[in-house]
Amino acid sequence: MNGSEEEPEIEGLIVPARRIPVPKSISLAAQEFLAAAVPRTENIQWTPETIAMIDRLLAERCAALPQLFPADITTRQLSAASLYEITSKAVPKINAARAMLYFHGGAFVVGGGLLAAHMALPVAAMASCKVYSSDYRMPPQHPFPAALDDALEAYRYVLERFKPENVAVYGGSAGGGLAAALILKARDSGLPLPGAAVLFTPEADLTESGDTFETNAVIDVVLQQRLTDSIALYADGADLKNPYLSPVFGDFSKGFPPTILISGTRDLFLSNTVILHRALRRAGITAELHVFEAMPHGGFGGAPEDAECLAEQIRFIGEHLA
Repeated sequence: MNGSEEEPEIEGLIVPARRIPVPKSISLAAQEFLAAAVPRTENIQWTPETIAMIDRLLAERCAALPQLFPADITTRQLSAASLYEITSKAVPKINAARAMLYFHGGAFVVGGGLLAAHMALPVAAMASCKVYSSDYRMPPQHPFPAALDDALEAYRYVLERFKPENVAVYGGSAGGGLAAALILKARDSGLPLPGAAVLFTPEADLTESGDTFETNAVIDVVLQQRLTDSIALYADGADLKNPYLSPVFGDFSKGFPPTILISGTRDLFLSNTVILHRALRRAGITAELHVFEAMPHGGFGGAPEDAECLAEQIRFIGEHLA
C-alpha cells in the first residue's frame, strides 16, 4: 500500500435498539443502583461553572466520609500544589513503615481541594497506613503537564520519608491514568519504582480507541459518554499517544511495579483496563486483572461488591509491599 493512502474503513455491526435488563447475578443493592440511573442525552460542557457545580455535588456525596472513616488530615504545601497527609486512627505496627500515594478521579477537571483528601478516606481506612493524596493542578487553568509535575513532586516527597518498596501508588479513573503516567515518568527520571500499583478503572488511553467506548456507551450508568472534551482541556494540544498522557503506549519492558487493575463489565473504561493489563503482561510485569459483573465505572455506590473490590486492592498491596 502506498504510504500516502489511508487504511480502508472496516464497517462494524448495526444492532437493534433494545432494553438492557438489570442482571440478577449481582447484589440487590447493585441492582437498585443500576435501575435508578437515568440516561444522559447531552455531552457535559466543561465550563468553569459546570466544574464548580460538579465539585459541589461531589462534596455533598462525600460529606459523610470523614465521620465514617475518621482520620487526621494534614496539608503539606509543595511548590505548586497541596499534598494531604492522611493518618488513620489505628495503624497496626506492621504498616507503620508503609505508605500510599493516592490520585483522585474526576475527568481530569474535578475533585480538587479537600475533596482529594475525602475521596481517599475509605482506602486509607482499609489500608491502615499513611496515605498521601495529591491535590494536583487541573485545567482549564493548569493543563498538562502540570498534574504530572505535581504527581512527580508528591512521589519524591513520599520517597524522602518511606522506602520505595514500602510505597503503593493508587489511582482511580483519571487519577488511575495519572498514577500510571507518574510511574513511567518517575522511572524515566531515575527514581526507584514503588512496591505496588493499584489502577482502578484507569483512563489510560486518552485516544479512547478501545472497544467498550462503543459497546458500553450509555450502558455505563455512571460514565455514559466519552471524556473527549475534558481530555482536550487536559492535553492542551499535546499528542494523546504520549505515554505520559496515555500510559497504554508506554514501554513497560523498562520496568513497572506489580499492579492490580480493576474494572466492570459495564464500565466504559473496561477496554482501557484490559489493554493496559495486556501491555503489562507482554512485558512480563506481575499484573492482576479483576472484572466485576455488571459494574459500571467506579462501582455501585456502596453495594457489597464495592467492599469486595476494595478488599482485593488492599490484599494486593499487602502482598507486594515490603
